[in-house]
Amino acid sequence: MDSTIIYILFGSFLLLLLLGAPITVSLGVAALATYLAIGENPMAFVQIAFTSVGSFPLMALPAFILAGALMEAAGISKRLVDIAEAFAGPVTGGLGAATVFACMFFGAISGSGPATTAAVGMLMIPAMANRGYDRGYASAVTASSGGLGVVIPPSIPMVIFGISGMGLQPPPEAVAMHGSFQTLSIPKLFIAGIFPGIVLATSILTINYFISRKRGYSGLTDKWSFPDIRHALKKGIWSMLAPIIILGGIYTGLFTPTESAIVAIFYTLIVGIFLHKELKFKPALRTLETTTWITGRVLLILFTATVFGRLLVEQRVPAHIAEGMLNLTDNLYLIWAMIIFFLLFVGMFMETLAAIMILTPVLLPIMYMLGVDPVHVGIVVVCTLAVGFQTPPLGENLFVASGIGGSSIEEISVKALPFAAGAIIAIFIIAYFPQISLWLPSLLGY
Repeated sequence: MDSTIIYILFGSFLLLLLLGAPITVSLGVAALATYLAIGENPMAFVQIAFTSVGSFPLMALPAFILAGALMEAAGISKRLVDIAEAFAGPVTGGLGAATVFACMFFGAISGSGPATTAAVGMLMIPAMANRGYDRGYASAVTASSGGLGVVIPPSIPMVIFGISGMGLQPPPEAVAMHGSFQTLSIPKLFIAGIFPGIVLATSILTINYFISRKRGYSGLTDKWSFPDIRHALKKGIWSMLAPIIILGGIYTGLFTPTESAIVAIFYTLIVGIFLHKELKFKPALRTLETTTWITGRVLLILFTATVFGRLLVEQRVPAHIAEGMLNLTDNLYLIWAMIIFFLLFVGMFMETLAAIMILTPVLLPIMYMLGVDPVHVGIVVVCTLAVGFQTPPLGENLFVASGIGGSSIEEISVKALPFAAGAIIAIFIIAYFPQISLWLPSLLGY
């Protein structure tokens, strides 16, 4: 490996970031400068980038974004919140717990952290404030729970990890040491994310309980009301069926993740127009604008990040990093700890999807050399980067929650720290016990 090439690739990328250039521009210019430095035809740059955005699984990205936006406009998210509130009942910090459950429900539809925070926060932050909760705390719970939107399947970051990782074959040395590896697929990632999502949700629920008990945030009711639960379930039956249809169709093989996103759109249109009768023309039009904006931004990053990643692989950067880490220590637990803290740092400053596209070609070969299942790697990467949604300075969920609740970013950030700490502990448990991620896929024959 020519070290000069690496200096050009990473040096120009970091310099442009420090100068305030958008990450798409930083990736593209760094990759193009490296292509010119090694004497490659710049047309190869365009060909690789064009191929990256033409894959069939990538069609799921705009479809899931549109499905999530439509479900909020169709009243599905409101009914999911009502169900969560009914089940929370007399539990201490019940509205906070209801927020976590609502984010899990909506995350099983939208696949996006900020979208989950916005959909649930619009309803729950004012409700918590009216019940005596501190607005900053209410916003912090919502921002922290919104990160579950990218862990509970379906998940847009998992789609991106799957696309980024499926083209990376295990190094021959890794196969020689550990034998053949399981294949990486998006449905398998979705199934593997269920229990880790529950582990992360449990950490948030636990911290919410202790803080609520300390602050005197009582439950919603004196006892569980089964008529209220039955009424909420009856009213929200079509909302509850949405994740069951989406995920059930994927897991039973009726349709692919890409096709399931299209099914979700049509299901939402039918429910919103004919059953709930809440989906109007203008709100539906705004969902198209939102989808176009978010999808365009992600595809531009993918366009340049793919070329950047290809250069890393061609210059054998991952192999050299793996060799350096293995020379430092061959203890898998220490290597996981280094990777998790590195991802936490990256997640504070870089958008999740961009980080996945850039780091997957680096991390996956390293973990192959250690004999780690690629699906387990993907789950840990997504869970860890999800913490970045609630940590400044980038923290997209913080900005969404701040806009809804009116509290400052600084106040929400401080009050979200206990939830971030709990999430980090949960991530170490997920990383150190791979069966949390891999048991369910193996049970279902993946």
